[in-house]
Amino acid sequence: MATKIAVIGGGSWATAIIKMLTDNLSAKEVYWWMRCADSVAHVRQFKHNPRYLSSVEIKLPENQVSNDLKSTLAQADWVLLCVPAAFLQDALSTISPADLKGKKIISAIKGIVPGDNLIIGEYINQHYAIPLEDILVISGPCHAEEVALEKLSYLTIASPDLDSASAFAQLITTRYIKTNTSEDIYGTEYAAVLKNIYAVASGICHGIGYGDNFQAVLIANAIREISRFVNEVHPINRDINESAYLGDLLVTAYSQFSRNRTFGTMIGKGYTVKSAQLEMNMVAEGYYAVNSLHQINKQYKVHMPICRAVYAILYESHSPVIEMRLLAEELN
Repeated sequence: MATKIAVIGGGSWATAIIKMLTDNLSAKEVYWWMRCADSVAHVRQFKHNPRYLSSVEIKLPENQVSNDLKSTLAQADWVLLCVPAAFLQDALSTISPADLKGKKIISAIKGIVPGDNLIIGEYINQHYAIPLEDILVISGPCHAEEVALEKLSYLTIASPDLDSASAFAQLITTRYIKTNTSEDIYGTEYAAVLKNIYAVASGICHGIGYGDNFQAVLIANAIREISRFVNEVHPINRDINESAYLGDLLVTAYSQFSRNRTFGTMIGKGYTVKSAQLEMNMVAEGYYAVNSLHQINKQYKVHMPICRAVYAILYESHSPVIEMRLLAEELN
């Protein structure tokens, strides 16, 4: 029997994952939910997403692309969430735990649900009664734009159930996608959230004129912040230098495709938060994540000067130049 997978979300990462799933030749049926009815109609007729990664050919039958969430979920055994964390609650507002009962839930979201201040796995576990062993997390390093170009990329699939992680990894492996598995669902998901914040910091530094030398120091300190935080939240034996942690941080902090770095660069150049968001027309998860992380860290009290500086700039209207100058005195 073919595996049935529903992809929830209409952005660039969802489009890239549709490409991975359909380029993989194992037996499966893929269903795609997009909120926008116009986008659904366009994909059905022209076989590409009009808004994101429009060069990617969508190899799905018309009846497997829909803006009816309940019917899309009803078709699937596996549900892959690709909606930005800030909009997840709204996207799932029309469904109940019964709609997800008995399904494997895979999060490809690299953010924290605002208000609840929960990573996606925790949110799905608590609000939809999905057991943790039925929850999986996809982490990079991997940009959607390079998937579209079929550049060699690596993904880590994390789950408390390694058999589920391995099974899903087999469904997205292609000649240009290599996969690893991990049991560290908390560490990989928090690291994916944090690297977006550090990418914003990297962009801010670039925007105000810091060079590569300082960027190297910034990111060296960032991986230590990630290590301190994930070891406090979920203390297990992990190698923070693995691709799912350090690799994902590096690509997000340095890549031309990083929307979080782009957002930070605009802030460093003097844009307001709102004007930067409007001009990008894409979601920079790091903006929302740093506020949630700031609230979460009130409990853990981990020393995180880079996160603190980004929070002060984005949410307390502090000067990027002054905050980064103060931060530079603290880093080593």
